Amino acid sequence: MEETASTRIVVDADACPVKREIMDIAYPLGVPVLMVSSYDHRLEPEPGLEIAHVDRSSQAADLYILNRVRVGDIVVTGDYGLAAIALAKGAEVIGFRGHRYRDETIDSMMARRHEQSVIRRSGGRTKGPKAMTAEDRAAFQQKLTKLLQRRQEKR
Repeated sequence: MEETASTRIVVDADACPVKREIMDIAYPLGVPVLMVSSYDHRLEPEPGLEIAHVDRSSQAADLYILNRVRVGDIVVTGDYGLAAIALAKGAEVIGFRGHRYRDETIDSMMARRHEQSVIRRSGGRTKGPKAMTAEDRAAFQQKLTKLLQRRQEKR
């Protein structure tokens, strides 16, 4: 197992459909993983994985992550708000389907999220995320692998 001391993957694990893929990529590269989840979602310990269980309140996992994220971390989340703050703290952020959150696009994503919540609060309906496909998982694996390889090449 190779050592990549400055890189850590921090996962917003409650809704994360690619937990296994993260571990399958990170462990052989020696990249530590921190998965943060509510007590309702039990995670099993394994080598290279640190697990943090938090209470089930709506923002507990996000707050835990934001209090611990540091420059150089890779955050895996589907939450735009968490992504925005993690970017501001110097982390790189990737979504469950491999989408890279970027400073240049996060503001428009947050605005779109706000518009959707206004529609829902006024009784309207909005579409939820589409079902995760094998192609989505493959895209995530490819993007995370490239991101970690790029970091190793810079060392």
